[in-house]
Amino acid sequence: MPPTNDPAVDVLIPAYNSADTIVSSLRSIQEQTVTGIRILVVDDGSTDATPEIVEGIAAEDPRVVLIRKPGNSGIVDALNLGLERSEAPYIARHDADDLSYPTRFAVQLAYLGAHPDCVAVGAVARHVNGKGDPTGNYARLRAPELADPHWFPSREPYLMHPFLMARREALVAVGGYRHVFHSEDTDLYWRLQERGRLHNPPELLGDYRLHAGSITSKSLRNGRVAALNSQLAAVSALRRRAGRADLSFPRERLPAYEGAETTAGLLRLVRDDLTPEEFTYLEAAVAAKLVENVSYRPYLLEGTDCRFIRRTLKANWHRFSPENAAEMRRFLISVGTKLIYHRRLKEVAMLLSPRDLARALHRVTSVSMMVRMQRLRPVPG
Repeated sequence: MPPTNDPAVDVLIPAYNSADTIVSSLRSIQEQTVTGIRILVVDDGSTDATPEIVEGIAAEDPRVVLIRKPGNSGIVDALNLGLERSEAPYIARHDADDLSYPTRFAVQLAYLGAHPDCVAVGAVARHVNGKGDPTGNYARLRAPELADPHWFPSREPYLMHPFLMARREALVAVGGYRHVFHSEDTDLYWRLQERGRLHNPPELLGDYRLHAGSITSKSLRNGRVAALNSQLAAVSALRRRAGRADLSFPRERLPAYEGAETTAGLLRLVRDDLTPEEFTYLEAAVAAKLVENVSYRPYLLEGTDCRFIRRTLKANWHRFSPENAAEMRRFLISVGTKLIYHRRLKEVAMLLSPRDLARALHRVTSVSMMVRMQRLRPVPG
């Protein structure tokens, strides 16, 4: 494939120790029906063969460019470096372990071209496991215009980050990515929404890999940080809307985040940055976000989290609208059911009210009875 002198799309792929998946991931981009692209692979200090593999691919396809970044400093630095090197009017995101279907860029470019008020689009993605097998689930997100920074937790204007395509001028105008650890995408979307409309197309355009190495999937501790920073991003958005000084997100705070043992400990790290009203909202929103995340992430709440969530939600329940309260109760019962299945009975008793605990137990009993009945059915023959 000859190089493209004036690509329509620059593709940003951050990579760290991705030797097992980078070939198939890159191939899915190389095989796009839109050929006027440049593929910028930012190696974030890999210690495996990732950069050598990319160099080999680049030798055969000049559209592929390897950018070596010394040291491993994370996705924000890698993406901002790629954005600095980009020149095309459109920027597409892709991860080193995901797959984009051949028409992805064509669909996204067509929408952006037809809707000049729109600054960024996402996609529907199929979930696959570490081996690439479909899990049966799909990432279909609500319309970004339904975003609400007052909800518990905040309703984000979310797009699937590994399948993002955005206008470069908009990304540059908002300053690229900030060090909102484990929620840098959410923060970006709140800021992009201030430049124009965001859109989630209905088309299925890729495979999103869920595996143990995923940042927010691999530990509850990272999940707590993600819950905190996603809600801080909403507080940040509210400040900008009100014409007030924005929050700052210093990279130097990461060690303190990583050292915090509890959700309450994380909140103490940011308390002095906020007004009393903002902190009251943040506590409740973080409690709600942690419940929402644990309902579908492969980690479990600890006892300290359960006590914090129960206490915080009870103190703030009067602030939830009826719709918000009903949604939150569904998440709580889902997490309680998950804890029961894992025999974490002490934790579930800390988390749920007696009424919600009864509902979770009923759900577990009903499912168990259905499984037993299926086993007792006679085999046709």
